[in-house]
Amino acid sequence: MKSDSQTTPQKPKVAAAKGKKYVAREPDENGFIHYSTIEHDTWRRLIERQLEVVPGRACDEYLQGLELLDLPRERIPQLEEVSAVLRRETGWEVARVPALIGFETFFGLLAERKFPVATFIRTPEEFDYLQEPDIFHEIFGHCAMLTNTAFANFTQKYGQLGLNASPKERAYLARLYWFTVEFGLLQTRDGLRIYGGGILSSPKETLYALGNEPARYDFDVLDALRTPYRIDIVQPIYHVLEDLQQLQELTEIDLMAQVHKAMELGLFEPRFPPKDAA
Repeated sequence: MKSDSQTTPQKPKVAAAKGKKYVAREPDENGFIHYSTIEHDTWRRLIERQLEVVPGRACDEYLQGLELLDLPRERIPQLEEVSAVLRRETGWEVARVPALIGFETFFGLLAERKFPVATFIRTPEEFDYLQEPDIFHEIFGHCAMLTNTAFANFTQKYGQLGLNASPKERAYLARLYWFTVEFGLLQTRDGLRIYGGGILSSPKETLYALGNEPARYDFDVLDALRTPYRIDIVQPIYHVLEDLQQLQELTEIDLMAQVHKAMELGLFEPRFPPKDAA
């Protein structure tokens, strides 16, 4: 079983960890964030690659949100461009953060309907994978879903709960976030579709998640809270919603009671080897 510190969500610990080279970009006096030609080109390559694989795999709500955002192809968008759409649709916005933020800041922003975005993009050397969520992951992966009311309300509720939770409670809540916001799947009339941003920002996981290899289970909040995960592998297990209204329903129950029940029952056995043995 992992310790609480190993199972807390990765977002509050984003980039600029010891030995990392990523530093969030600061805006100029006019609020404009400048990126290099290489960085804009990295965005272009990332978005063009991912736009080839999400049709027919992402859920309709994500694709509709992507259409509303109308993200530029040739350059990294300014945060206000994204915020203007989110405010209009669900009252959310994105918030520029340093590449390293604390848990209180992370949960506090979500509770205020502000999605934290570290304003850096991966280097060409880490084009296919990086552990730290960059601006492409955050905007392309998550912001389209924040135009959906049920998803937006659930994300805010998660922030409110996390803000007042103990470290151990946050470790269990992290698993719920992981198997919904980051790696959630959805059953639709057209078949299985993706809504989790951790999948939708990764071409490898977009294809893998709908393939034959991983196990998939009907979503149950208690099961999700008790399922271990690793952040550095494709997921061996996914939890599948019947519809996005299930996320709205999670905002209307006593989620912390479910967290406490999960804590009493403990974690399921991991479906993956320990990191050191992988």
